[in-house]
Amino acid sequence: MSNDKLTVDQAQALELLSDLIGRAKKCGAETADAIYVNGISLSLSQRLGKPEHLERSEGADIGLRVLIGKRQAMVSSSDYSSEALDELCSRAVAMAKVVPEDPYCGLADADQLARHIADTDSYDPVEPTAEHLADLAKRAEEAAMAVAGVSNSEGGSASWGMNTVALAASNGFAQAYSNSRHSISASVIAGVGTGMERDYDYASTVYGEDLRTPEDIGKSAGEKAVKRLNPRKTKTTAVPVIFDTRVSGGMVSHLASAINGASITRGTSFLKDKLNERLFPAAINIFDDPHRKRGLKSRPFDAEGIETQKRALIENGVLKTWVMDLRSARQLGLETTGNAGRGTSSPPSPSSSNLYLEAGKLSPEELMADIKDGLYVTELIGFGVNGVTGDYSRGASGFWIENGEISHPVNEITIAGNLLDMFAELTAADDLVFRQGTDAPTIRIDGMTLAGA
Repeated sequence: MSNDKLTVDQAQALELLSDLIGRAKKCGAETADAIYVNGISLSLSQRLGKPEHLERSEGADIGLRVLIGKRQAMVSSSDYSSEALDELCSRAVAMAKVVPEDPYCGLADADQLARHIADTDSYDPVEPTAEHLADLAKRAEEAAMAVAGVSNSEGGSASWGMNTVALAASNGFAQAYSNSRHSISASVIAGVGTGMERDYDYASTVYGEDLRTPEDIGKSAGEKAVKRLNPRKTKTTAVPVIFDTRVSGGMVSHLASAINGASITRGTSFLKDKLNERLFPAAINIFDDPHRKRGLKSRPFDAEGIETQKRALIENGVLKTWVMDLRSARQLGLETTGNAGRGTSSPPSPSSSNLYLEAGKLSPEELMADIKDGLYVTELIGFGVNGVTGDYSRGASGFWIENGEISHPVNEITIAGNLLDMFAELTAADDLVFRQGTDAPTIRIDGMTLAGA
């Protein structure tokens, strides 16, 4: 593993972690690993032309995990003084001696460690000034307020942030990477009195140069709010449902939660017995791609030093793998998928990276062309998903579909079904855009139950 491309900050972070691990072993740890996270962020917003919020934050934390036999303990600190590090190690070792044994904990073996560190191009070295972000927020709000029918504003905002993550372990692993994010948003209100409706738009990218213009974001937010005016109610019925790209990624998130190794080992997932079975139509493919260039959740290695790689979670409709870290993989008698995530005060656990549902072949218009009556969902409310049974029930608003076309806005609807049935009836459009880190094109699910007025 070469560290030739490390920045000065990354190299210094690894030196700190190496020293910490050495101290931990002197205190009695048999093995240990440590993580360093340094974050800087700047955000501001304005409302109705006046500055409303300005915040800059900087913080760095270290997390230490020590192992004695099959016992482990985690501690964290933001104090890097020699005395504080010694105290940190002593406290961790003392804890590890008294906690219950965990037969599945432990560091990666040397032959499991990442040897190739992929370049994910996930860090923009350009740090914007507060003045630049203020200009972006101003332009976004002004563009939104210029849309006919917009009557008030919840504000325009812009932000930037960067993180440096370093990981070192007594098994020889020592690497670091950095990532960044630039964002713009606008949220406005259309209408007056009891007939007001709110909507928004936003963009978030690794590089500032890849952002949509604030004028585009603001105009889109204003137009979305105006389109929602004068919503109607619907009757309880069963119809096809189209999920807009703003909400369609939720289906991918529900799948990822259900195939998370921690849920599988506990037996608390409705998919626990479905590995290698068909869940979706044959045209559906869903991937986890940690190496996607400029991806919002890209990472060259996981929180246990395992090399990450693109994997098909769903291939031709079939569930191909669980999302696993070392612990869950050992418990299941499988190999880790390199999906460990970790904070500074917690042990590794399974987590995904850039998740996406592959684009289909039909346009959104073709996807709804044969729908006589249906629902086009643009917003979901609540978290009514049961991970044990797969039951799904959420509040929704959007637009009614009549004879294959968008007709009028609707709200105060509950849509319900079971995720197994919903997965089996899913069709994807061709309009996939990577914008959230968990993404999907417009999707159609037939036979859902709508509870209305």
